[in-house]
Amino acid sequence: MEQKQNRKPSLIRKVLIGLAVVIVIAAGAFFWYANDYYKATVDAIEALQSDGSVTITETDDAITFAPNGEDPEKGIIFYPGGKVESEAYAPLLRSLAEADLLVVVAKMPFHLAVFDADAAEAIMEQEDEVEDWYLAGHSLGGVMASSFAADQSDEVVGLIFLASYPGGDLTDAPFPVLSIYGSEDEVLSRESYDEAQGKLPDDYTEIVLDGGNHGQFGDYGLQEGDGTATISTVQQQQQTVEAITSFIENNRQQ
Repeated sequence: MEQKQNRKPSLIRKVLIGLAVVIVIAAGAFFWYANDYYKATVDAIEALQSDGSVTITETDDAITFAPNGEDPEKGIIFYPGGKVESEAYAPLLRSLAEADLLVVVAKMPFHLAVFDADAAEAIMEQEDEVEDWYLAGHSLGGVMASSFAADQSDEVVGLIFLASYPGGDLTDAPFPVLSIYGSEDEVLSRESYDEAQGKLPDDYTEIVLDGGNHGQFGDYGLQEGDGTATISTVQQQQQTVEAITSFIENNRQQ
């Protein structure tokens, strides 16, 4: 009897040690995965400098691109793609700010928007001078931005997908939707994308950038598995800015 009683604590101890080892390995694997992310290029970092047209401010949670002059009435909250540094979108977002829009990119925990899908809420509260908010996101960021927009439809006047699609049903959304992707995008699952179009309002707008790929919405180099773009990053982003500003202008006139 005494030997059996001694074995029981020993077995429990072994199980606990085994669980601890599994947890440590899982945590290590996750942090390795999360820290293997796409970083902003030199051009993107240079775009983070304020000048006479745009003032850029940065906190632990977000980067704000504010057009100089009168306070803008319209703003865009941007969710970055999965495992992409927020700073990588500086050239694109700076160009939008130069079109008199307040633009704020959220900094996501571990560079994954799934860990803070409601990041837009705090931004809206802080930037209370903006009357009309658009939610936008690239890839995984677009999926999570659509989740927030669906839950806070009374706070959002428009939703913009860049190489992305909704995770939930938006067929009855009270706001317009713009979807942009590149013809050479080989990261975006076309099967999932096509299926998700049934979750969008009937009058959503789709724009295909001829020659564009997945990664050139940002400035972080070539993304693994992506197609080869036949237009430059600058060209893809210029076309994206034109599409977004036109979408917002048309929404204003309706």
